[in-house]
Amino acid sequence: MTIKNAFYAQSGGVTSVINASACGLIQTARLHSDKIGTVYAGLNGIIGALKEELIDTSFESDGDIAALRYTPAGAFGSCRYKLKSLEANRAEYQRLIAVFKAHNIGYFFYNGGGDSQDTAHKVSQIGEQMGYPLTCIGIPKTVDNDLPITDNCAGFGSVAKYVAVSMREASFDVASMCATSTKVFVMEVMGRHAGWIAAAGALAADENHDIPLVILFPEVEFNKERFLAAVDEKVKQYGYCCVVVSEGVKNSDGQFLAEAGGKDAFGHAQLGGAAPVIANVIKENLGYKYHWAVADYLQRAARHIASGNDVEQAYAVGKAAVEFALAGKNAVMPTIVRISDAPYQWEIGSVELKEVANVEKMMPPDFISADGFGITAACRAYLQPLIAGENYPPYKNGLPDYVVLKKQLVAKKLVAFDV
Repeated sequence: MTIKNAFYAQSGGVTSVINASACGLIQTARLHSDKIGTVYAGLNGIIGALKEELIDTSFESDGDIAALRYTPAGAFGSCRYKLKSLEANRAEYQRLIAVFKAHNIGYFFYNGGGDSQDTAHKVSQIGEQMGYPLTCIGIPKTVDNDLPITDNCAGFGSVAKYVAVSMREASFDVASMCATSTKVFVMEVMGRHAGWIAAAGALAADENHDIPLVILFPEVEFNKERFLAAVDEKVKQYGYCCVVVSEGVKNSDGQFLAEAGGKDAFGHAQLGGAAPVIANVIKENLGYKYHWAVADYLQRAARHIASGNDVEQAYAVGKAAVEFALAGKNAVMPTIVRISDAPYQWEIGSVELKEVANVEKMMPPDFISADGFGITAACRAYLQPLIAGENYPPYKNGLPDYVVLKKQLVAKKLVAFDV
């Protein structure tokens, strides 16, 4: 049997643990060098394949590959680039197959969210249509936690931990100053359509920490009067209030409060900042002094406070992708299957790519409290294990000591291709 090489790429918004998936995949592939040859990584995602910019990971030492497990962001570069339909732009798919043929690539591993799983699914289809044997495995990744079927997504547990910790710490700050200064703190978190990250902010409060929180979910239509009443009640009772607002909160007309106009590369509306909008609503109607913050990249890059369970699961789905491929599976994605909440137990499952491509999983109604501003006990039971455990990176001179790869490109064999 001819040994085939593998192509791996990272796609979409990165996370603090996506490199842990890369680590799991590359380490596992190296253990099976009799079946998988060189692992090439796309420079900047699928664009690397289209432009024939392939990183030869065999030039990376075992130690540097191991260090990916605790290094945030996309070590090989990511991209927001969605392949068009097979009918609309067949040339792109033909180019991919030409590159794969030129470099003897028989395995395609794509690490990303819903749009990325769609890409992996399309690539599997074109391989079959063109008679080129190609094993395609998607690897789940998204801080938004909105992929269906899988219990949770690699990357979410760590951003949830960051948000919960940040809200708890910020609440201590505001409580200290509220008698004479700031009475409301607003933090904006990611989540265009699904409120999983915003929900994690509610974990800041528990039986030992009575923190006044108001959560604004994309799944709940923003009602200004009810929101203001909730904030005012908290301030009067506690002296202050903390608000977590998802970037995707909409008004009664279905418009994002933070819509800035324009679209991103996937065709999604670009959002410009829900936190200042909410803060101004509070100031203009209640007169309370406020501070607001936008967690932005900080929440998804914070490897220093990653969830231990999240790191373990991210590594596991990368490892499983190779094992699935070697077992003959194709056009599938590893999933995380929850066995129990307490003690928290999980295992790896699988789902066909066609079942997850372009499908978003929203917060279920029974996870949102009756007033629409908090979470239920069921939601807390779901979220709590995902933020559990610590997995600190090594430190040097007071800072995390993250790895920077060589990223040596292979020689091109084909003519240039415009992307």
